[in-house]
This record gives sequence, structure tokens and C-alpha cells, in this order.
Amino acid sequence: MSNVAVIGAQWGDEGKGKIVDWLSARADVVVRFQGGHNAGHTLVIDGKTYKLSLLPSGVVRPGKLSIIGNGVVVDPWAFVDEVERIKELGVAISPECLMVAENAALILPLHRELDTARESSNSVQRLGTTKRGIGPAYEDKVGRRALRVIDLKDPKSLPDKIARLLAHHNTLRRGSNLPEIDAGALLEALKEIAPKILPFVGSAWRRLDEMRRKGKRILFEGAQAVLLDIDHGTYPYVTSSNTVAGQAAAGSGCGPRDVGYVLGIVKAYTTRVGEGPFPTELTDALGEKLGSRGAEFGTVTGRKRRCGWFDSVLVRQTVVTGGIDGIALTKLDVLDTFDEINICTGYRLDGQEIDHLPVDANEQARCVPIYETVEGWSESTRGARSWAELPATAVKYIRRVEELIGAPVALLSTSPEREDTILVRDPFVDR
Repeated sequence: MSNVAVIGAQWGDEGKGKIVDWLSARADVVVRFQGGHNAGHTLVIDGKTYKLSLLPSGVVRPGKLSIIGNGVVVDPWAFVDEVERIKELGVAISPECLMVAENAALILPLHRELDTARESSNSVQRLGTTKRGIGPAYEDKVGRRALRVIDLKDPKSLPDKIARLLAHHNTLRRGSNLPEIDAGALLEALKEIAPKILPFVGSAWRRLDEMRRKGKRILFEGAQAVLLDIDHGTYPYVTSSNTVAGQAAAGSGCGPRDVGYVLGIVKAYTTRVGEGPFPTELTDALGEKLGSRGAEFGTVTGRKRRCGWFDSVLVRQTVVTGGIDGIALTKLDVLDTFDEINICTGYRLDGQEIDHLPVDANEQARCVPIYETVEGWSESTRGARSWAELPATAVKYIRRVEELIGAPVALLSTSPEREDTILVRDPFVDR
């Protein structure tokens, strides 16, 4: 048996929520290892929709242990709100089934304010963040001035830690014409929220080691996607953490050999939210059709997603940098009724053909896609649960995608419903 890490292999919004939920039925533990509550996952179970942003997808499954790992930045107020909201949908959530790593860094109101101020300013480059404070919180973590979840257990130590944090932030706020943060008010806010999150706090790495030694299956759940990775993504239009599979170990407190099979989630076309290069973007009626059929709006922000044809150049690259063993191909049904479908197989940059996405943002913006056109299909693939139910041309499209990206399809999703999934190879078993 193998543990499994699930990561997005494009720019996010590939349908990780459904795939993680589908796999969680076979897992004992689901652990989030990076990101924050800027990452939206939508689950549809027995006709009921659950929208998660911070909580691991396993929380909606009885008998599963869900862990928010140390690589996640945690907004305690958002955590409490999401727990209460999911409880109202009839899901039982308690410290027995949900744990927050004690060494995770906190997102504070000052982080949200700074994020919003930067994105709203006309004097800085807009990155298209969700304004949830994720980036500023990671900055403080790397700057070694962050407050961590464990700090909430010791109110007596908080004033000194807050003073160290505000020595940086109030200086920054003065330069940005923002009012300074009142240390006393922040202290009281933290004292008020602490009792609501502390029952869930514990040593995540020890609990994971305990489960591993018992032979339990662990599912590592990533947020965002490889093309938003702080190192390997389309910098600077990226998130503030590493989203590749290697982060699953560092962000949860286990060894790299414990991660196991890496499943990359890949949409049958391409979407992106926010700013940044997008070589295959369609700004015409075809792009509108993809967005409309795919209901392409962000789970967290509601922002409309940019849509375009499948880009095999990008996914071939993320297969390598993300450490992907196989992919879950999602939203195949959105391509139903297209007479012809384009697949990007390379780029033309300043008159030369290239087979990868350049690192330089200016060069990325100048990349022109080279397309291969394949035949579409008129039959519906929605709800298909076996290869036999798929049109022959749809199967040809899937096989061509596999060939171009250099990775096999392990799972195929044909609708948001959990059971509308074709299993080709079980990531927990097949290597």
C-alpha cells in the first residue's frame, strides 16, 4: 500500500476537491500541507455541496482524521467560522477527527489589511491575490517574527511576541499611510479566539508518525497548483508557498519517502484566476463557452476564471517539477459538443519554436501557442463511469494528452458527482 499526495498540475481549480474526496474513502488520514484559506475546494456528495477553503476535504467523511499541517498558514477566525459553517450542514467536527499543527504560523487581521492595501494600490504590481493575508503571513514566517498556533497557549508570552511583530509592521504601515496596530487590541482579540481553536491543536508530525507506524493510509492534500509554486510557477504571479509534491513532506512533518504516489490533477482544458501569463487563453466566444459549460467561477472569491485550450507544454513541465506519477483528468464533459479541439504542443517565442515555458515573465508573455487540432465528439461524456461509455474520439483525446505530457491517466472525472469517476489505476495500490 502507498500513501498518496494530490497536487494541482495547472494554475489551480482543476477539481482537486472531488478527487481528494473520492480518494479519502480509501484513506485513513487527510492532511493539508501548504496554503491557507485562499484555496477553495468544492465537494458534491449525495447532492449536497460543501465549500471548503482551510479545512482538509476529509472532514466531511466520518471516521477520517483530518490534519492542517505546519506548512499551512492558519487564520484562527476563518478556521472557527468554517468549522461552524460545516457543522451547520450536518457534519460532525471535533478534536477527535480534526487537528491543527501547533507549529503552523497564524494569519492575523494585520496581514489581511496589508494584503488588501497592496492589491488596491496603484503604485505596486498587482498579483491577483485573494486578499486573505496569505502572502504577508508567509513573509513573517520566513522573517522569523510570526506568531504560531502554539503561542495561543501561553498568553503571558504574547505581549513580547506581538511587540516584535509590530516593530516591523507598524514601521511598514507608517510608510504606507496606514494606521498603526494597537498591541493591546490585538492581544485581546487573540485571547478571545484562542479557546475556540486550542482544543484542536496538537503535534501533527507525531500523530502522522503514529498513523504511519500503524499502516494507515495517508492522503496529502495540496492547494493551488504547480504553476503557482513560489519557485516553479509563473513568478511573480504565484502563491506564497511551495505547491509541488516535495512540500507534502516538509509541510506535514514526515519524511519524503512517506509521501508515496503523486497524483496530479489536470483539467481537460486550461483555466487561470487573476493576473499573469496564459499562452492558450481564449478571449472569444470559445473561451466564453468553456467558462459557461465549466461553471468557471472561484470557490473562495467568486471571480470569473480565464479559459483556454489544454496546454500540454505546461503540464509536461509540471509533471517533472511536481514529481507527478499519474494524473486525474477532470471536466472532460465540458468539451462535449466541440467540433474541433485544439491542444497546445509547443510555443513560438520571437520566431523560434520552444518546448517549455521560459522562466522570465516577459518571455512568458510573448509565447504564442502552437496548436494541434483533434476531432471533437457530439456524444455526452457526462456521468460516464467506464471507458466503454466514452466516445472513441474522446478516448483518442485522452490518449493524446497522455502521450504529450508523459504521464498516464490514473483517474478520469466526468462530472462534479463523486461516483462519476473512472478508475484506471488505484494510486494507493498501483505504482
